[in-house]
Amino acid sequence: MSQGRINLHGTAVVLGTRGIVFCGPSGIGKSTLAFACLKEARRTGSFAALIADDQVFIEARDTVVIAQRPPSIAGLIEIRGSGIASIASIGKAVLHLAVRVEEEDKAQRLPPDDERLDLGTAGSLPLIRLLQGTRDPLAIIAALRPEFRGEHPF
Repeated sequence: MSQGRINLHGTAVVLGTRGIVFCGPSGIGKSTLAFACLKEARRTGSFAALIADDQVFIEARDTVVIAQRPPSIAGLIEIRGSGIASIASIGKAVLHLAVRVEEEDKAQRLPPDDERLDLGTAGSLPLIRLLQGTRDPLAIIAALRPEFRGEHPF
């Protein structure tokens, strides 16, 4: 049963069997970090696909949070300063984690433990924070979230 759908400004991907949505203000680097994760996962032989870039439909179904792309942007991701690229994508997937991208000068040194992203009627997701321009975001995600370690050898 669907419990409510929202339109989130973010980028959603699947890495291995885990769905991640990158969120944060416009221009912060969500697409860039998501693209870096996709590239690294593929390099190591893991499954990796874009769900949606810029606009993601999120809804709660029973006990899971689902991300779905708008049909008009299927397989498209913006590479800021370079243009729009077409990459492997899937239409929808379960989300397991939210990553908030932040500017270094505005970030907390140690964010709260067990932080969650409130998605209103669409539920909530465990949340971690990454700094804008993080060079190896997938390794940091795997270090902070033990359940991702099996998805990405590092």
